[in-house]
Amino acid sequence: MDKRTLLAVVLSLAVLMGYQYFFQAPPRTPGEPVQDAGKTENIPQGITGDQGTHATPGIDRRKSLTKKDEDKVAGKDVVVEGPLYAAIFSSRGAGLKSFKLKDYRKDMDKDSPLVELVNVGESTDYPLTITFPESSIDIPTDVIYESNLDSVDFTDAVNGKTLIFSWSYPGEISVDKIYTFYPDRYSFDLEVRLTNLSDDTFKENALIEWNRYVDPSEKTDRYSHEGPISYVKDKVVSEKVKKLGAREFSGPDVSWGGFETKYFIAAMIPEQPSLTNFMVSKDSRDMVFTALEGPKSIIPPSQSGSFRYSLYLGPKKYSNLKAQTVGLENSIDFGSWVKWLALPLLTALNWIHKYVNNYGVAIIILTILVKLIFWPLGNISYKSMRGMQKLQPKMKELQEKYKDDKAKLQQETMALYRTNKVNPMSGCFPMVIQLPVFFGLYRALLYSIELRHAPFIFWIQDLSAKDPYYITPIVMGATMFLQQRMSPAPGGNEMQAKMMMWMPVIFTFLFLNFPSGLVIYWLFNNVLSIGQQYYINKKNP
Repeated sequence: MDKRTLLAVVLSLAVLMGYQYFFQAPPRTPGEPVQDAGKTENIPQGITGDQGTHATPGIDRRKSLTKKDEDKVAGKDVVVEGPLYAAIFSSRGAGLKSFKLKDYRKDMDKDSPLVELVNVGESTDYPLTITFPESSIDIPTDVIYESNLDSVDFTDAVNGKTLIFSWSYPGEISVDKIYTFYPDRYSFDLEVRLTNLSDDTFKENALIEWNRYVDPSEKTDRYSHEGPISYVKDKVVSEKVKKLGAREFSGPDVSWGGFETKYFIAAMIPEQPSLTNFMVSKDSRDMVFTALEGPKSIIPPSQSGSFRYSLYLGPKKYSNLKAQTVGLENSIDFGSWVKWLALPLLTALNWIHKYVNNYGVAIIILTILVKLIFWPLGNISYKSMRGMQKLQPKMKELQEKYKDDKAKLQQETMALYRTNKVNPMSGCFPMVIQLPVFFGLYRALLYSIELRHAPFIFWIQDLSAKDPYYITPIVMGATMFLQQRMSPAPGGNEMQAKMMMWMPVIFTFLFLNFPSGLVIYWLFNNVLSIGQQYYINKKNP
């Protein structure tokens, strides 16, 4: 019974990790079916399948452009500079042309380009453009706005600074897009204000878009999701880019939506989530479109109406995301059933890092602390395995004696356990208890941005990437083999023994492409287990 349970635990662990490595798609699951997330086929009137094309009659888009010169038509750039990021807004559509994070680079090289969250390829469909698909007047995305400032520098500002883009069609409508930036956060605010200049009632709703070019040839991390993501009815809904097509709407009750990669996210957060829908689509240019559709309202003559949003463009750092108070921290895929273990472990890791200033060392210290907590359980497990090992000769005698009477064999085996005060489950139960902790730490290390480009020692300069020379996975496999040789044999036939001997080889291959931070954790856990086994063997020869 003990050997089968132990073997089942080990093989289950191998199957779980092997499945994630070889077969599993991005680990985030959409949660409920599409209908449960509020998805609907009722596409608002006036929207066609082509991006940026609206069938609603309205202003002739050519009349909205003065076209005095090519620069005027192309739009003007407005540079926005803060302590955390540098952005470029375009007067064409008052959209976002560039957004670079100052504290994050593309790779480890200090001269590497900064992480860029805007990528529209050859398109001029900039993110954060606003359309009004069901309004009385249709305003194209490429109208040229006038800005109140040529640049904004809030690097040394104490409070927020405002940038205003304005556009109007005389006698009909005026639009103001008011951006407010803050020096201490990655989020900024956007207010879209419409003023009715006509004598008629103006019916309107707004669609704010985030556009992203996705290179189909670019390799993505097998352990993470890259694509549209939203939080609908308190559930994370992610979409695979390859499966996107014509526009689909989900909602209402959309807390946020946007586009994510493994470590970064661009999220649009509406002021009225209960009245907001989320749209996703992809066109033939490999452009992915995500949008929030706001509530519909009526603006009487000479009056104004407005929509308000918060935009978070930055790292998927748990504390930053949670500060938005809209559930944005759920974009980090810690896993539903181990999340409450992953978060405390990540908190402990960050706390240790404050004192040692090296995440590799912090992982080792955290491994030691976890091992100390489970040290008594490990002792129970090893002692139980040794007790079972001592009973193997008598168990073989019983198996031979009652080979034709399974019920009697079971009865005599349990009597043997009671006589020798051996619990067959006590050998594997402590191991089962530790599995959730392992998976919690596994998820915390796999998705925490803190390990991105974090150096350890010598050749390991990025704990979120695999060991470039495969040294640590091979050493880990060797320690696993040594630990297995030192552990009491669970008993069983020759085939089972051979399977157990192959486990270090299987785990070594599984860990070859794992982030080195995870490999270091498993390696040092093995080293500590070897020390514990040596202590028990010496104390109980």
